[in-house]
Amino acid sequence: MKKFFLTLASIAMVAPVFAQEAEEAVESASFHHVLKTYFIDGGPGFMACVALALILGMAFVIERIIYLNLAEVNTDKLVSSVEEALEAGNVDEALEIAKKTRGPIAAIYAQALVDLQKGQDLDKIDKDITSYGALQAGYLEKNLSWITLFIAAAPSLGFLGTAVGMVQAFDDIVKAGDISPTVVASGMKVALITTIGGIIVALILQVFYNYLLSKVEGIVSDMEDASIKLTDSIIKYTIKK
Repeated sequence: MKKFFLTLASIAMVAPVFAQEAEEAVESASFHHVLKTYFIDGGPGFMACVALALILGMAFVIERIIYLNLAEVNTDKLVSSVEEALEAGNVDEALEIAKKTRGPIAAIYAQALVDLQKGQDLDKIDKDITSYGALQAGYLEKNLSWITLFIAAAPSLGFLGTAVGMVQAFDDIVKAGDISPTVVASGMKVALITTIGGIIVALILQVFYNYLLSKVEGIVSDMEDASIKLTDSIIKYTIKK
């Protein structure tokens, strides 16, 4: 009898867990069903275009996130290592440190140190730092314009679907010879669903775009600070030499 009551107690403890999991499974299934229904009701053609804008936009977002994360390095460590090498009068070592470090800041350092190694004057080195910094900033901003394109395209496709849905609604009125809500409901539903889909896609991509833009601005700011420090280190090295 004791084992029987223990078994009942165990079932009572486990039952809520299974009930919760079953409820979540039903909610998940219903969500996918509703999403699929709205996709079909909005018109597979226009909704597929909106979904394609989301997929392509997110592809560029993922590519930029990976690139920018790889571009971020320990700037303080790089700057201090190069400064120490230049203070010791070892340009080759400073150049080797820059070449072994990834990212745009290291690339700028490598270009400037190559010029220094070749015996270029300070004006030439400073111009190369500025021009190469602008080039690296361009690499950081690459493909961001594509994301803005899909941010603009998604709601535009949605509004196009809205226009088509309205035309469909008026066609239904003409065919039925009646302006009752039942007649225009189908076209109006297409219009609203495509608009909502386009706006949602645009909002998602806009959030990621602003995130990427903030990362680019942070890296560019670090590049400017590091370039100033590099120029100071080169001036000190030239004076000592």
